[in-house]
Amino acid sequence: MKVGLFVNTQYPAGTEVAAQIPGLVEQIRTARDAGFSSLWFPHHWLTHPMQMLQITPVMAYVAAHAEGMTIGPNILILPPLNPVHVAEEAATLDVLTGGNFILGAGLGYRPEEFTAFNVPLSERAPRFTESLGLMRRLWTEDTVDHEGRFYTVKNAGISLKPTRPGGPPLYIAGQADVSVRRAARIGDAWLVVNTSGLDAVAPLMKTYRAALAEYGRTPREFPMTFECYVGADNATAHAECQGPLEYKYAAYAAWGQPKTGQGGSFEDFARDRFIIGDEAHVKEEIARYRELLGIDHFIMRCEWPGLEQEKVLASIRRLGRIFG
Repeated sequence: MKVGLFVNTQYPAGTEVAAQIPGLVEQIRTARDAGFSSLWFPHHWLTHPMQMLQITPVMAYVAAHAEGMTIGPNILILPPLNPVHVAEEAATLDVLTGGNFILGAGLGYRPEEFTAFNVPLSERAPRFTESLGLMRRLWTEDTVDHEGRFYTVKNAGISLKPTRPGGPPLYIAGQADVSVRRAARIGDAWLVVNTSGLDAVAPLMKTYRAALAEYGRTPREFPMTFECYVGADNATAHAECQGPLEYKYAAYAAWGQPKTGQGGSFEDFARDRFIIGDEAHVKEEIARYRELLGIDHFIMRCEWPGLEQEKVLASIRRLGRIFG
């Protein structure tokens, strides 16, 4: 099993973001020293009043501190972007990381982001599929002729080939049957997220495995992203992270994601959705998800706006001991 760190790059209004960068780097170095194998970064545009570092510059910035760790978006919102631009930047990141870049991509869901790029939401899926095919060709072929529904390349090649043969692996996110089947058909892995809870993810995993068998494909791994907090004491762990997590999920709701079960107790909301507790409890939960879903790469987000740096670092170190 592997453990990765989902890096927080979002900050409330009024926060001096430049002053937070040393702490972000400290978290990455702590994860590296604790044995984490990967780093993952979120992506959005137009998040005001929440402040957010943009994904490509921040990944390039921290690559020097990662020292052999895999780096990737979780997830890059691909449909509003031109795939030539994405392929060029991904190739550069693959070179900067020594061939340790993974491109995690998804459809996106916020109307204001698509409106700003003049891309209809209804075109998300076909743009996404065409983009992935074109990027793979750009990474592997010297010159490409492509005349698609949305994108055109005329006898041209990108400026830099990736270090990794074939280009970066493509991990595809999705939370619906059609998206999961797409991940099985054209992705190197399904990038699972547990924000909707185990009851939603378990049937989708069955769909994914059935689709893999149908298409005769084997994924690189089974990665899954969790909100995770490892406290010193099982009884107080929920209380320590409750406020920051509720703040984050209120922001999700404001951005258009459905409110998933909020309104009862925080413990009820967190059950089968987050992994929170002391080291013993978290270790049991990790084993449970591995047994139920076959997850072998646990991507843990350990920080949310408002959680103190000391608690974040302690949680990362405890996770390192669990996976060590």
